[in-house]
Amino acid sequence: MNAPLSPDERRARGRAARDRTPRKQHTAVGHVDRDPVALLEQNSAGRVKRLIALRYGRMLTSPFAFYRGSAIIQAHDLAGTPDSDMPMQICGDCHLVNFGGFATPERTLIFDVNDFDETAVGPWEWDVKRLVASLVVAGRHLGHGDAAARRFAYGAAESYRERMAQYAQMGALEVWYEKISFEDLLDAYPDPDIRKRIKRGIEKAATRTHEQMLTKLADFEDGKWRIRDVPPGVFHVRGKSTLFDKDDDWLTHEDPQGAVAKVFTDYLDTLASDRRDLLLNFVFQDIAFKVVGVGSVGTRCLIMLFVDHFGKPMFLQIKEASKSVVSQFYKSHSPIKNQGQRVVVGQRVMQAASDPFLGWAAGPLGRHVYFRQLRDMKLSPEIELYSADLLEQYGRLCGWVLARAHAKAGGMAIELSSYIGKSDAFALALTDYATAYADQVEKDFEVFQKACRDGKLEARSDSDIASDFLV
Repeated sequence: MNAPLSPDERRARGRAARDRTPRKQHTAVGHVDRDPVALLEQNSAGRVKRLIALRYGRMLTSPFAFYRGSAIIQAHDLAGTPDSDMPMQICGDCHLVNFGGFATPERTLIFDVNDFDETAVGPWEWDVKRLVASLVVAGRHLGHGDAAARRFAYGAAESYRERMAQYAQMGALEVWYEKISFEDLLDAYPDPDIRKRIKRGIEKAATRTHEQMLTKLADFEDGKWRIRDVPPGVFHVRGKSTLFDKDDDWLTHEDPQGAVAKVFTDYLDTLASDRRDLLLNFVFQDIAFKVVGVGSVGTRCLIMLFVDHFGKPMFLQIKEASKSVVSQFYKSHSPIKNQGQRVVVGQRVMQAASDPFLGWAAGPLGRHVYFRQLRDMKLSPEIELYSADLLEQYGRLCGWVLARAHAKAGGMAIELSSYIGKSDAFALALTDYATAYADQVEKDFEVFQKACRDGKLEARSDSDIASDFLV
């Protein structure tokens, strides 16, 4: 085993990267001479056909919704931008709504990155750029104006720089154990309005348990719980409310129950023995399809309902994992072949604490999936209700959280901090990038809107599809 580099050697490595790729080069928007609609269609391949229209319908509601659903476009564009050549495990879809609160296995409520469908090894700058651009796109959409939107992006990038400098002074175990709890947020933010929102979030999280979800999602019939069909959001794959076409391979499979049982057994093999033993206390009740998010709409996502000997519920989510958009445009050689395992490994590496039931499997039809609990004490930001000052502070919080995730995942806080430096040159470059890329997003959104109007893409809202099932 080679001796690790000293802190001075690591700082020198970061400064050398700055010589190769000056920070001012991060203003480049990349490969934007492309067809955004073609990239979206490429990204929709293999999804449930009738749900692709719902995906586009959700993306059509605003430029920010479009941005959320079009990670493939920005990954394509970022492949044409300079980077410091210090790749690591990144989130891959690090916009401001993919942060949130959730409970650790010890039931501590923490704030962290919470979506890893696109996680892969890639340039760390890609995560920071997706975050700062999301703040400008969202800030404009919410009517805060260009000057405020630039301030949001700058604040997030500066927070990332400041926090990375702190992590560069911490030992490896200190970084590994670092968590950002809601109690930490109360200490960090003295503003009364922010503290009020944090306390309200803690109270709300306490109500978002499996027991609270049970009667909202299921009915007790003939001695067993059955998940309620509410299309297009939730439906049984082979039920009257299905949105699957008759020729879909999930409907033509000869033994669907056996397939589910096999996938679940394979999933159990990826868990630690204590987690497997814990799940043996639960009895299976039902399984149904659940549509989630914006960018994920149309990918295969199921929820499984179990109860223990007291009838207390456990919801597990099974989500399809396909090749990361990062891996499509940044060539790294990973030994991981199962895309569900890719998601689980990336999540465990980047998060301060992860769901104890994270695991993966391969389906009988070649699709890869991963498992996790469904919405256990999870909180998402309600950015539509944020004032300009609050959104700026939220952006700074996201910068802090992302710095922690990168410091843990890459183990290169010293190198990154040395590369970014002590001035605000990096933050200014990323603010210019975010502003220019938000302009590009708005142009792409207009192209997308036209494709929907002209019928090249079919877009339908949730209410449109729900009306198909009204009697």
